[in-house]
Amino acid sequence: MTIRLSRPIQLLPWLFAAFFFLMASVAFSQSLSVQPLNLVGSISPADWEAYRSRFVEDNGRVVDTANGNISHSEGQGYGLLLALAAADRRSFEQIWTFTFTELLIRDDGLAVWKWDPASKPRVTDRNNASDGDILIAYALAKAGTAWQEPRYTTAAQKLAKAIGKSTFSLSGRSMILLPGAQGFGAGDRPDGPVINLSYWVFETFPVLAALAPEYEWNRVWRDGVMLLQQATSGRVRLPADWVSIQNGLQPQPADGFPPEFGYNSLRIPLYLLRAGMTDMEWLRALKQRWSTENEGVAVVNVVTGQVRERLTDQGYAILPAALACALDGTPVPEALKTFEPSLYYPSTLYLLAKSLLGEKYPQCV
Repeated sequence: MTIRLSRPIQLLPWLFAAFFFLMASVAFSQSLSVQPLNLVGSISPADWEAYRSRFVEDNGRVVDTANGNISHSEGQGYGLLLALAAADRRSFEQIWTFTFTELLIRDDGLAVWKWDPASKPRVTDRNNASDGDILIAYALAKAGTAWQEPRYTTAAQKLAKAIGKSTFSLSGRSMILLPGAQGFGAGDRPDGPVINLSYWVFETFPVLAALAPEYEWNRVWRDGVMLLQQATSGRVRLPADWVSIQNGLQPQPADGFPPEFGYNSLRIPLYLLRAGMTDMEWLRALKQRWSTENEGVAVVNVVTGQVRERLTDQGYAILPAALACALDGTPVPEALKTFEPSLYYPSTLYLLAKSLLGEKYPQCV
């Protein structure tokens, strides 16, 4: 009699997935009990004015000063969110008007992601970026409630429905968020689907789920946590910015992208904290890695563990400070308490972290 081991061996991937599914489900159920961010008033007028005067034009265009002064849907979404946090309704309306007029021009209701003042036509890439769409919809939804403005709520609902329809996709057992409506799915590239885990802006999901309940926001959130845990289970314990999850296999760095934990992924811990998901063990491992005694915030090769670039700007330095505050109650260093804007992206991260600390952890600042 021949004993065949193929079936037990085939069960191993399923058991592995089930283990992470259970872990993710626990984290997800715990995070749902956290009170959502109020946002309004969590940024001081002085900090917002320092940001607005440097990165927001009078027509509402948010300028990425380190990327050829282009604008993108992510920046417009961040601008809306920060204007709301500063309770600046006039600037919010300006940013929204530019976003609606210049970016929301696709037939499917999503925003084009790239607008370049040096090009004609200004829109140089009509694909969407799902994180930008999510940030815009979330800011509109929160503003609609805060300022009792139905126009914002209606626009948020329309965008939430478009996100669910065009960017949610089933991959194996996981419901995923595609980075864009085109170019990332299983049929679009040999190693597809490809995802970017920093596009899961977790705090937004309950809000957008209420606007478009026909789509599986809760499942996308839960499966995003599971995928993050899988992607951080290796030796280096850092996710690549761009990840292939082809055929439901263990997440791997996607082809054609540097295999790096970089400028995208360093947002992930901030998004987890803003969603109240402080119970994830990975955050403690990252806190240790980001401590000043170790490597600090850095761009890291997730295969070799080699550091390519250390990031010391104030906007990056506040990320480990926010982690230490949320996890252990450690006060934020005095040098990080005064906003000194530099480039668009780290300055944005700084205010997102500062608004979180001001609202949920005022004892640290």
